Amino acid sequence: MKHTDVQQQQASLFLEVCYVNEEPRLPLHTSIVLFLLSYSECKFFRVFLVFTKPVSSQSLKSQLPESLDVCDIQVEELPQLVRGCRLPAVLDETGRLCRAGLAVVLRHIINKTIEADPSRNDVLALLGFKKTCLKACAEVSKWTRLCEIGIPSAVEEHLQNPTNQYQQLPVSILTLERRLAEPVKVHNDDKIRRQKLQEQRRNEKNESLGGQGNADSDTQPGQSPQVCDGLELRAALAKLSVDSVPTLTTRENSEIRKVKTTDLPPLEHVFAEGLYFTLTDVVLLPCIYQYLCSLQVHAVSTLQQLPHLLRWYSRVQEVPGVLRAAKACGMTLCIPESPSSSLPGSSAEDNLTTQLEQEQQEMTTQLPFVGGPRPTMTKLKENGIEAVFAPHPCPDWTLPWDNLPEAINPTEGKMSNIRAVRKRQQLNNLVAMVTELARPGYTVVDFCSGTGHVGIVLAHTFPDCQVILIENKEESLVRAQSRSAELGLENIGFIQANLDYFTGPFHIGVALHACGVATDMVMEHCIQAEAAFVISPCCYGFVPNAIKFSFPRSKRFQDTLTYKEHMTLCRFADQTAVQLPPERRLIGKQCMGLVDLDRSWAAETHGYLVRVMTMEPESCSPKNNMLVGKPTQKSGLEDGASQVDAPVHN
Repeated sequence: MKHTDVQQQQASLFLEVCYVNEEPRLPLHTSIVLFLLSYSECKFFRVFLVFTKPVSSQSLKSQLPESLDVCDIQVEELPQLVRGCRLPAVLDETGRLCRAGLAVVLRHIINKTIEADPSRNDVLALLGFKKTCLKACAEVSKWTRLCEIGIPSAVEEHLQNPTNQYQQLPVSILTLERRLAEPVKVHNDDKIRRQKLQEQRRNEKNESLGGQGNADSDTQPGQSPQVCDGLELRAALAKLSVDSVPTLTTRENSEIRKVKTTDLPPLEHVFAEGLYFTLTDVVLLPCIYQYLCSLQVHAVSTLQQLPHLLRWYSRVQEVPGVLRAAKACGMTLCIPESPSSSLPGSSAEDNLTTQLEQEQQEMTTQLPFVGGPRPTMTKLKENGIEAVFAPHPCPDWTLPWDNLPEAINPTEGKMSNIRAVRKRQQLNNLVAMVTELARPGYTVVDFCSGTGHVGIVLAHTFPDCQVILIENKEESLVRAQSRSAELGLENIGFIQANLDYFTGPFHIGVALHACGVATDMVMEHCIQAEAAFVISPCCYGFVPNAIKFSFPRSKRFQDTLTYKEHMTLCRFADQTAVQLPPERRLIGKQCMGLVDLDRSWAAETHGYLVRVMTMEPESCSPKNNMLVGKPTQKSGLEDGASQVDAPVHN
């Protein structure tokens, strides 16, 4: 492989290289990306292996598809946008738009492959039903988190010390094993289930006529392996089409049609998400390949606890193109042999159930919602806790909208005039607060940026600052990039990624109507970066969907409220719509204030001064709270920025 500088004539794909005993190794997420590139035969990207040490990459050649143009690059040579993200990452031809994170990068590879060759239906099928496979971000989707983070991390941990961990299988592997054992629920599966019932009855009839089924068959009672291993797999490989059935009597077909849907036989998993080979299987295959190879060497007896995983592993190899792609990436796929055991099979299931139920008990402790917010608010008041809003420092501040380019105005988007007026009022509030905090040379990050209403205004208003927009919806970010190009903005960059994949330094974090737990994630990012923040929360009722946070956030709230009582506040904080009675809206506003007070106190334990205030005018949004926080001590980032004593003004 050769070393070269990044030249933005072509989209660049950056893949991480790690080290074991000073020798370079490809981590699983890199192997997954390479496998997809090989399977889809995608040559759209120039691939860079990112090294942190000046060592030879010669030993990695066998794992790199020969069809790819692969170069070496040192981490300090990475473009600035890429350097602020976890790998893998793709930088587009402009050098302004970076896509980061495993699921985001994989979906982008698929889209580019289809864009170049629309006939690749096999690649398009990887996106699954309605093209949503692994689209939900890992922060809120347990399934995406399991596949994108949980299983790769568990396998990497196992590979670091395989001899000590095999006796207790990782929870993520057990979760997948259980998932594969469950009946499949797919869109419009009625036809396939009736087909399965018809085949079952035909097989039973043939066995009864032959009279020798008991002597020669290995079939378990009540089950036909030909049906289980045949029909579902045929349906999967035929992609929603079922093999034709031999002509039967009209009466028997009629009987099949009369069977209730609830009485039809269930469908069994063929692949990870059901009947069809999707991007999830692409992610899992390199992980399970390395995991099974390790078990065969260090703990072959463990394989008997994973019958459904082994069957999935076998079926994946029947997909056209999989063996070819695996071979190109140095993976020699085979069917591992599970040793026979004299112990009852239920022991493995008991082991799986015990470990999973312990974890699920923690996840299902949420009690059903009962009652209203008044008892909780009274309890807080008795403990000296009430919603308090700081005065707005500049309630009449406004941007010169009449003098701004049309591409900056929210009316540029598809929204009504009334809504555009409210959006401008919301932007006035956020930009006013950023004006207090910004200095020349600062980096300002617009989290959950959408189509760029906030970020584009900031980039235009503060030309001496660098502005980065982060959004996980590709369509929104592409629209924002188009708007900024129309304005000719040079101080702006775009990152399509989940929040966890952004790791770069910055000085101010901004978010307008960050939904649910996204507000807490943005605050956490700002605190870790020692950055100030200006955040307008939204969708308080979605806070319970958090995976990585516990609530309440602050110790004082934790000492006063239970989790259920805090969720009561969150649910009623969403009761602020203008259509509701004034008294109910007032209670909703107080609940908003209490939830955000809890957030502000949690931030203050990290050395922040936080104000909870109301946007002006209050009618600009039913969700009109604003959290403004800054570190009480000067951070190291401020020392590195080119700055002056006075705030930045337009």
